[in-house]
Amino acid sequence: MALDTVAIAATTPDQEQPFAALGLKSDEYQRICEILGRRPSSSELAMYSVMWSEHCSYKSSKVHLKQFGEKAPHSDALLVGIGENAGVVDVGQGYAVTFKIESHNHPSFVEPYQGAATGVGGIVRDILTMGARPIAIMDPLRFGEAHAPDTRRVLPGIVAGVGGYGNCLGLPNIGGEIVFDKTYAGNPLVNALCVGVMRHDQIKLAKASGPGNLVVLFGAKTGGDGIGGVSVLASETFGSTGPAKRPSVQVGDPFTEKVLIECSLEIFAEDLVVGIQDLGGAGLSCATSELASGGSGGMRVELDTVPLRDPNLSPEEILMSESQERMCAIVEPHKIARFLEICKKWDVTVTVIGEVTDGDRLIITWHGEVIVDVPPRTVAHDGPVYNRPVARPNYLDGAIADTPQLPKLDATNIAQAILDLISSPNMADKTWVTSQYDKYVQGNTIQSQPEDSGMVRIDERSHLGVAISTDANASWSYLNPYEGAKLALAEAARNIATAGAKPLAVTNCLNFGSPEDPGVMWQFAETVRGLADGCLEMGLPVTGGNVSFYNQTGDVAILPTPVIGVLGVIQDVRLRTPMAFNCEGLDLFLLGATNADFAGSQWAYMHDQRGGTVPVTDLQREMRLIDLLLEGQPIFAAAHDLSQGGLAATISEMVLHHGIGAGLDIPGDLATALLSETPGRVLVAITQSDSQKIESLATKYSIPLTRIGKSGGSTLSINSVSISIETLREAYTQTFPKLFGTEKLG
Repeated sequence: MALDTVAIAATTPDQEQPFAALGLKSDEYQRICEILGRRPSSSELAMYSVMWSEHCSYKSSKVHLKQFGEKAPHSDALLVGIGENAGVVDVGQGYAVTFKIESHNHPSFVEPYQGAATGVGGIVRDILTMGARPIAIMDPLRFGEAHAPDTRRVLPGIVAGVGGYGNCLGLPNIGGEIVFDKTYAGNPLVNALCVGVMRHDQIKLAKASGPGNLVVLFGAKTGGDGIGGVSVLASETFGSTGPAKRPSVQVGDPFTEKVLIECSLEIFAEDLVVGIQDLGGAGLSCATSELASGGSGGMRVELDTVPLRDPNLSPEEILMSESQERMCAIVEPHKIARFLEICKKWDVTVTVIGEVTDGDRLIITWHGEVIVDVPPRTVAHDGPVYNRPVARPNYLDGAIADTPQLPKLDATNIAQAILDLISSPNMADKTWVTSQYDKYVQGNTIQSQPEDSGMVRIDERSHLGVAISTDANASWSYLNPYEGAKLALAEAARNIATAGAKPLAVTNCLNFGSPEDPGVMWQFAETVRGLADGCLEMGLPVTGGNVSFYNQTGDVAILPTPVIGVLGVIQDVRLRTPMAFNCEGLDLFLLGATNADFAGSQWAYMHDQRGGTVPVTDLQREMRLIDLLLEGQPIFAAAHDLSQGGLAATISEMVLHHGIGAGLDIPGDLATALLSETPGRVLVAITQSDSQKIESLATKYSIPLTRIGKSGGSTLSINSVSISIETLREAYTQTFPKLFGTEKLG
């Protein structure tokens, strides 16, 4: 194809361009022409197409996401908020922590291993570009029905990709989720979270300021993998036979990224960069336009100087390539020699590809010919904004009216009900997955799955640490997306507090179907409203996140799945509260009241019931419960949140963790007591001598308190029924090996 320069574009206004094939609507193409005062060159068209994609521009979600700013609570801890690669919070002692969650859903369906692996690599680089050392990752995952053939195709590859990349980077995987539901068939959700740590004065931002400063590309060479990549693939609905557009999925090299991390951290330590951006979705198109837009606005880049793995790539392909393990830095000329020296030390490919100018245009040349001449903000930040139609879905009234049938439990069937519950794929032991991840590399992991939250130490002298939890109950969001978002927020915060950490900030990954469906947009709008309202009430700022639309096959959308991540701080990780008791003779108390809340519950899902009215969370009560958990930390031998599976799942997990039994005495309706999923409940274990203290705390914070049993023995006994720990363990641990084989991958 002949080179299409800006000069040629100006003199050939009627030349047809493949804007529709690149995902642009006709009115979007016309707007580009209006911005430029001419038709775009083919390279400009490539840049706008990937940067104006749904994945990169947030064009369908911006009008709703602004609530996170409009309703943002005041937070002394927030150092960097929405708008940068990741949010940053102050955790004390001069430390700052950055964390973020993003999706790599569609690529992981097409190429499970590489899609998941590069999802991990991308979120790690987002954390790195803030100036932080990445210290841990998490992976909330969702799949179609566990027995489905496609689940058996994608799950092992995705798990191997997450583990393979993260393990090679030397990053502990400290938590996540695995959930099965038929709506995720063909649309698995692969959300990846990373957390990093730095000192306050080490924070870096994505901006290109200072005319004469150099634009430096370093890391892996640019190849043909990932051309269009996630920016196109994640911006359209899958057809019944798969995606219509199948750009190549990025191919990751974790060893290259590990070296890039260490090289970058040494560069940061010597303060050699003015601005920094990773090359993820949209590749060079994103890095150059966002850096220029975030700085003075002017930049000139010589595209033919970009190091290539494939010398046959066209300028358009180079701009659209999403090859992994690449970074773009802005460096002052007098510091470039040292920058190059450090890259040479680490054997990292590095090239000066341009400079910051005092103009307001991003100009890209190819062997001296100008192929891009655009206002960078129009590419990076001023893309189309859609206020799409919103309509309450027709299914809701019927679904809400379809109240789940309450099970009848007594001495004859209670044991089988519990065994059925804990052996179901959503509740069963996930060791088959987590054993493929290195959870303890770096030596600072304090707790990981199956604990309520992951926890890492960030200072070996003071033992300061952070805890992170991710949560979502898509069945609740399906029935009431506003309350579903608030309930997920409350659960994630509660999971932080059960370990003894104080919640500080929120990130989110909002996974939905097609935004062109008014019902899906209603789900999304209600979710954002609920999360913004919840965060405002709880005083937790949203530091950033990700929107993933078009998770849909044909006209079947996934359940609305807002994955909420909460980060908290703990002053001394040695004092954390574990999830399970490790000795006999402890009193077991239930904090919180139990109602007959079966809508959206695991028991309802197991019995193919997806209706009813979801519980309404009382965030004021949740905050009182969090305060109680933090103040009462010294007396808790164990604390475990009640969520999916209710009390039956919680007590089973506690018993199995150390192989110490428990005896429960439960009055009233057993089904409600054991299987209901009323939010705002925690099971705690304390010594008998501390009984008065827990009663005083419950009174102080107005939290219902019920003594329900004692730890000890070799069985789980409920009233007159006993289940041996061996029987529980067999039911709990055999599901995944039976589904996916005994041989672990990765």
